[in-house]
Amino acid sequence: MSGVLSGVRVVELASWTYVPAAGVALADWGADVIKVESVSSGDPGRALVIGGFTRAAARADVDFILELSNRGKRSIALDLKSETGREFFGRLLAQADVLLTNWLPSALERARLTVDDIRAFNPKIIIARGTGLGVRGPDRDKGGFDAATYLSRGGVAYTLTPFGTEHPAVQGPAFGDLQAGITLAGGVCAALFHRERTGEPTVVDSSLLAQAMWSIAPSISVADLFGIDGIPGAPPGLAINPLVNRYKTKDGRFIQLVFLQPDKFWAGFCQRIGLPELATDERFVPSSNLIANAAEATEIIAARFAEHDLDYWRQALSDEPGVWAPLATPREVLEDPQTKPNGYVISNVDDQGTEYQMVAAPVQFDETPPGSTRAPEHGQHTEEILLELGYDWDDIAQAKETGAIL
Repeated sequence: MSGVLSGVRVVELASWTYVPAAGVALADWGADVIKVESVSSGDPGRALVIGGFTRAAARADVDFILELSNRGKRSIALDLKSETGREFFGRLLAQADVLLTNWLPSALERARLTVDDIRAFNPKIIIARGTGLGVRGPDRDKGGFDAATYLSRGGVAYTLTPFGTEHPAVQGPAFGDLQAGITLAGGVCAALFHRERTGEPTVVDSSLLAQAMWSIAPSISVADLFGIDGIPGAPPGLAINPLVNRYKTKDGRFIQLVFLQPDKFWAGFCQRIGLPELATDERFVPSSNLIANAAEATEIIAARFAEHDLDYWRQALSDEPGVWAPLATPREVLEDPQTKPNGYVISNVDDQGTEYQMVAAPVQFDETPPGSTRAPEHGQHTEEILLELGYDWDDIAQAKETGAIL
């Protein structure tokens, strides 16, 4: 497909989800992303099973985690420990714009793939490294996964857990990986822009820990400036501003209000929820009184929302100018009327013709969503890529005999 990164070649030496997700974004934007996998088993993410959500049990014949982090790429299987595999990899780098990797510093050193080693193959290549904890410091060579590194060590779970509750917040699969991946992809684009302007290649670094800290930056500032453990989640049912709160409906759903200017929205909101007398109640007008009596106002509003189900409130608040939304399920998000018109999902079909949806990278150019793409099979494009690099069929046959390629 064409796109703003058409003509850019990215070599991806990465596994699992975080850094491969950056590769998916770059592929969505038009780059030719070549995924380098080991000869023996390839990306270990190919064998990842989350709960009972197996490929065999899915409605379409796809591995959803693999597709999410690898669609739109080509795969080449190389043994980088062999001299032939290293030669092939070196020529691949020589014709690439970006090396994207999640290998830790010590692993890159053992593989003779330091910055200097890589630049010996291609002095103009951009090197983008996504790690768990950064490339400096005492834990530079410790691995990271999003639940442990982003959610836990990065403080995100603390800020998402309501104060006083027993169990900390949990996350869905790849929650931090995908956020960190799109950030790393943005860094790659900035580096490409810089090289285009100056001719200078750069080394781009990001990490799951860095992404987590950015996500909770206000709480980290509070920890520094006020000497406390940041800003934990508010206790259920208690709000400083009753119009910035979530309320439970009769059918057990929740509605989130975010009316940051109470005086602007209070009167109209009271009319819409059927409590017009509150619009002039001196306990709640002006907004300083509403804040002073937040607990009382919250209790009244909560009781009112509990009288009707979500469908009723969707209708009652349909013309509300303040920002609000129900707490949607993933299936409801998929069916949101804004999703398909904006190209936020990609419609694909499996080999049997069954259609399924995948989420696109969250940035578009010229109002054009990416086209349908699939994740490659392990080593699917090895021969194709080697032929593009100038090798012939005799070279390929010999490499297969020695096990340097799949």
